[in-house]
Amino acid sequence: MHPALFATAPPAAACATPVELDVVIEVPRGSFLKRGSSGRIDFVSPLPCPFNYGAVPTLLGLEGDLLDALVLGPRLAYGTHLRCRAWGAVTLTDRGLCDDKLICCAHRPSAAELHAVLRFFHFYARCKGLLNLWRRRPGRNACDGWCSAAYALARARPLAQAGALPPVPF
Repeated sequence: MHPALFATAPPAAACATPVELDVVIEVPRGSFLKRGSSGRIDFVSPLPCPFNYGAVPTLLGLEGDLLDALVLGPRLAYGTHLRCRAWGAVTLTDRGLCDDKLICCAHRPSAAELHAVLRFFHFYARCKGLLNLWRRRPGRNACDGWCSAAYALARARPLAQAGALPPVPF
């Protein structure tokens, strides 16, 4: 495991200084529809999403898609643009590709919220592994733990053209 990653909830220092950024909601809390950054429906989930799930529209993650951002709190409508604070990130490996997920919230997340997020991503990684197996997309799927928001943002790169779609087909 990389020294910047923490398998359990991040130490207080990792969440001490939030980073402000813009996020667009792709999957509202409670939705069964998983949309990609193109807006196209990727799949219909058998379980509702427990968090608002979106992306930073100006940054690409390591896997080549928009940098993901999970927003804690009440349900936000699909397409909502908001300025929020990223307190940390969870790193997922999806088909062998590293995929950071910023954890955003208006307030510093509680230990219970951080635990729920990590538990969700461990479950999500298993489900995504099964979906990738069904889709015949090989590669490792796992939740690799926490890192700071600054670390995840440092690994992202700017989208070449504002408003452009990422170069990956998912």
